[in-house]
Amino acid sequence: MPIKTVAIVGAGIAGLTAALSFARYGIATDIIEQASELAEVGAGLQISPNAAHILSALNVLPQIEDMWLEPLSVDLSSGLSLKTLMSLPMKSVARSRWGAPYGVLHRASLQRALLAAVSSNPLCRLHLGKRLDNVDTHTIARTIFTQPDMIVGADGVWSATRYCVPNAPAATFSGNVAWRFTLQERDAPGFLNRHSVTAFLGPSAHIVAYPLTETGDFNIVAISVGANPGDTWKAEAQRQQKAFLLQQFRHWNPAFAQLLDGAANPTFWPLFQAGAGQWQDGRHTILIGDAAHAMMPFAAQGAAMAIEDAFELVTFVSRGEIIGASLDRFAAHRMSRVDKARKRAKLNSFAYHARGPMRIGRDILLSLRPPEQFLADFDWLYGYKAEGL
Repeated sequence: MPIKTVAIVGAGIAGLTAALSFARYGIATDIIEQASELAEVGAGLQISPNAAHILSALNVLPQIEDMWLEPLSVDLSSGLSLKTLMSLPMKSVARSRWGAPYGVLHRASLQRALLAAVSSNPLCRLHLGKRLDNVDTHTIARTIFTQPDMIVGADGVWSATRYCVPNAPAATFSGNVAWRFTLQERDAPGFLNRHSVTAFLGPSAHIVAYPLTETGDFNIVAISVGANPGDTWKAEAQRQQKAFLLQQFRHWNPAFAQLLDGAANPTFWPLFQAGAGQWQDGRHTILIGDAAHAMMPFAAQGAAMAIEDAFELVTFVSRGEIIGASLDRFAAHRMSRVDKARKRAKLNSFAYHARGPMRIGRDILLSLRPPEQFLADFDWLYGYKAEGL
């Protein structure tokens, strides 16, 4: 049956991308967001070519290209010696090899660009400050004054929509915490590359650093084991927690102790992941993005997978099948790719946090393997062309 109206729960990257994707097919959407305003949350974000393809199709890419950085390379370096172990050219090869650029920017910059596109599209209606205690067609109809043909749960790892899907994935704490902060580029130490994305690898932890050209900051994310502070997106780092952070990096190069100790207002984000389960109810409700498959950030694909989900969902449901059948086909299609991305993140987690002899072997392998072989490993991920492109 043809779909005329869709309710999207959540106005994050997944929800806004979904609204724009539906609009391409002439389908109206109502985006329901519990926050009264879309605040700037998070920090840096990596947009790989597989996601950039989609943003280009939605006419959002030109707006963010004006402010982002296309890194010259993605580097893996030792957190002990600061030595570069591997450097993959990125700016010079991304467009030619994978057909789209690779860029880094502040998450808020992408959200603003998506929001501007949604706000200017007559088929997209945004409802802020609308908390849904129950996500069902009747409750939504009372909120948006129309009965939706379909419900898209794009409401993140703590999804309320998830409770409407039988046997949906459950969110569990991974045992890892991401410490996030930014510092002015003028204050950044010299070992941070001003033109590239660098992941510093060390025992049981790693740090990712890259510049944010639109804010003049350096984005720093330190990931290590940590305690679960409860069901929260983020928490302010108190003195005790900051001391724990420094303890995690005590065996690293002393330059990192100074960098972390001087971090102003760091936040720690407990990393939750969604396990196996159903993404759709067989009738009219579907989960996308973190609501369906929150994953560890070790492959920097959380946002990209959400963008792919949003875009491909519309391609599947616009084919005129019964909605339930379309959602089933979409979920089966996406689960295999998300599972592959999840496995890559798990492999990176093992490699990035290797200890002892495994760390030494990793460093040797990274130093000796030709960059072309590493680039080829990303062809399935970065070169992916979403259904509907």
